[in-house]
Amino acid sequence: MQYGMIIDLERCVGCHACTIACRAEWEVPVPYQRNWVKRLGPTMTEFGMAATYYPGLCNHCDKPPCVDVCPVDKTDMTFTDSKSGNTKTMKVAATWKDPFDGTVQVDKSRCVGCGACADACPYGARYVNPDQADSESDGKVDKCTHCKPRIEQGLVPACVQTCITEARIFGDLHDPESAVSKYVKKGAKGLEVADGHIGPNTMYYGNKKDISLLFSDYTPKLANVDMVKRRAMIASLVHPAMNKAKEIGVLGLAGAMLVKGLSQKDDK
Repeated sequence: MQYGMIIDLERCVGCHACTIACRAEWEVPVPYQRNWVKRLGPTMTEFGMAATYYPGLCNHCDKPPCVDVCPVDKTDMTFTDSKSGNTKTMKVAATWKDPFDGTVQVDKSRCVGCGACADACPYGARYVNPDQADSESDGKVDKCTHCKPRIEQGLVPACVQTCITEARIFGDLHDPESAVSKYVKKGAKGLEVADGHIGPNTMYYGNKKDISLLFSDYTPKLANVDMVKRRAMIASLVHPAMNKAKEIGVLGLAGAMLVKGLSQKDDK
């Protein structure tokens, strides 16, 4: 199984009902977002004048770069297929790709808020939520989860339920009889990265003009993984060091600022 979403650009009217539903469902703080709708055009494409919208969200990729850069130590986690009851145990960090439904998820209890996964996501689909800061981090990563608690109850994601024109279609891309698979057969495709292959499972369908406009404006590039990992390592060290400095009365705030300053210098 691979859950995915189709965005039908011929139906989308840019009303933002999906973004509002997502914010309400997950209490997403302003100015952050789990999904978005951006207006494109009007502008000229090779097929003529075009104007459309870019409804975006986490693509729950086949090969998610966000998962590979997470610096948290991996631990055993057992997954259960909700349909068959089969289980599979894998070593995962604080973010992973579910082996049964294909969604990409985050364990906020283990997330250190380093932002590495957010930096690695070529779609800008992750953010660090400062409202969830704790003694171990300055916040926790948040993103679209395909409303996993809802789909486990047999519901659809909040954005799909709320879409007034049914421009969002959700389902199993591996099921040839599903509505999403039928859209793929008609030509729906994902915003694949320009310099690699990560297999995005959010796909777009529309006329040639709109698809040309979307893909010319928003075809993403992969981040420098080595640089992202380096920043993650520094970030994971800085927060505990700052806390330690604050605990030492003689250093206080000045010591914490010194630690932070050194990390910023090393990151350049």
